[in-house]
Amino acid sequence: MLWLLRHAEAADGAPDDERPLTERGMRQAEAVGRALARLGTNIDACLSSPKLRAVQTAQRACEPIGVEVTIVPALAGPPFEVSELTAGLGDVLLVGHDPSFSLLVHDLTGAQSRLRKGGLAGISKGELVSLLRPTELAAIAALDLNAV
Repeated sequence: MLWLLRHAEAADGAPDDERPLTERGMRQAEAVGRALARLGTNIDACLSSPKLRAVQTAQRACEPIGVEVTIVPALAGPPFEVSELTAGLGDVLLVGHDPSFSLLVHDLTGAQSRLRKGGLAGISKGELVSLLRPTELAAIAALDLNAV
């Protein structure tokens, strides 16, 4: 199973590589991890883009499921070869950016999708089996994204 997680909401500004998550983004990332845990998802590895917003998203999402985050520079932007990145890793969560991830969903499944910030797609054997927005992940996680 391949999971694609677009980084959560990040602050505006430059340099682009150093943009941190907003408070809402931190809650979105936490909701992903809690939702994956509640759903009993088995993830063997987490690979993240080195951009700060992706790393922060990966760390918060992987904490509840007990998975270490590995930084993979290729995930910072296209092109990258998924099969090379995930070879021998089992079920993998990739954390990165759009438009790369929405295009990847299409390339792997033929599905047209737009992965929202903090959104999650699940792909198995060339089929899009799950496409969840941050609000749906928060509902599964029983987490209020608007809490102060």
